[in-house]
Amino acid sequence: MSVNKVILIGNVGRDPEVKYPDKNLCVARVALATSERARTLPNGTQVPERTEWHNLVFWRGLAETVEKYVHKGDRLYIEGSLRGTSYDDQNGVKHYRTEIHVDTMEMLTPRGAGSAQSATPSAAVPGPAQPQPQPMQADGMSQNSDSNDALPF
Repeated sequence: MSVNKVILIGNVGRDPEVKYPDKNLCVARVALATSERARTLPNGTQVPERTEWHNLVFWRGLAETVEKYVHKGDRLYIEGSLRGTSYDDQNGVKHYRTEIHVDTMEMLTPRGAGSAQSATPSAAVPGPAQPQPQPMQADGMSQNSDSNDALPF
């Protein structure tokens, strides 16, 4: 058995690049940045902030949603799978690229925040149904739990 699954939360680096290879097919490409904060190790070593860039590819209806609602600066949650591609440039040099083909996306940027063009609600978009997380308290109990149901006896 093998698994090829990627889960990312990050910020869109530039407006999506959208193409229609034929009239019934939409493809959108997005650059997504994920960052680790700068920190100081216990021994005093300074670790600088580190940003990784990810190449996302959206297809069909999900790509059309990206075209309408996703803009530079927006925060996204995505799930997808890794795919390696290669191409030869004009000089015959082979280039390799790793892409994430997105299956599920959730827009995390609040309405009215982020880019000036973004006027969409924070909502899940087409993809497999996702369970809604319940807010958790520090003790691990759901805030929505009935107090009698949370008792272990």
